[in-house]
Amino acid sequence: MIDIYYLEDDRRIAQAVKEFLAQGGCHVCVFSTFDEIKEALNVMRPALVLVDCHMPNGIGNMLCRWIHANCKGIPVLFVAARSSSQSGRSNTDNYIVKPFELDVLLRRIRALMQRAGGAGKQYLYCDVISLDRHQRQVRCGAEEVRLSSSEYQLLLHLMQNKGRTVTRENLLASIWDADGNDVNNNTLSVTVKRLREKLHQPECLKTIRSVGYRMEDSE
Repeated sequence: MIDIYYLEDDRRIAQAVKEFLAQGGCHVCVFSTFDEIKEALNVMRPALVLVDCHMPNGIGNMLCRWIHANCKGIPVLFVAARSSSQSGRSNTDNYIVKPFELDVLLRRIRALMQRAGGAGKQYLYCDVISLDRHQRQVRCGAEEVRLSSSEYQLLLHLMQNKGRTVTRENLLASIWDADGNDVNNNTLSVTVKRLREKLHQPECLKTIRSVGYRMEDSE
């Protein structure tokens, strides 16, 4: 699970965001005041902080400055109105502009995590598929997917090389045997077939005819 701290004083919005992100593998802790979230940050650092910059008394901007001064390395996603999304850009890592769709928010979070150092290395994403390397956990949307060891290693290798074609020879050598021996070529085809079935035939897992496989985002 991705641990996220969320500064938001509108309980209705906060609950909707929390419930939706939970389906995408995120554990969201909501805070309504600067002191509450600062105290939590002093105890444990999350993977990401989501901040509503329109909270009263400039709390959102104040928190963002505090994070960059005291918690370097934590990515921050700032929720901003279109009119203010260009102001103070140096004070945050990224913006999402209101109004936004919840699935767009989840994609923005994943993209920011992917670019971040440290925590970003723990999580790999491709479309609705997410892989947590520390927990060896794979999700397809909100569903946790149980994979065999070879299926997991295959998915991990492809996601680590997202956007690049990985040859069949490379996959056989990397996953089953350093020399590509003791397994026949059909082993890979069967493993890919089973992986696709468990992930509900994802469009992002592509076959490159006579060469190998590639994972890439659909959008």
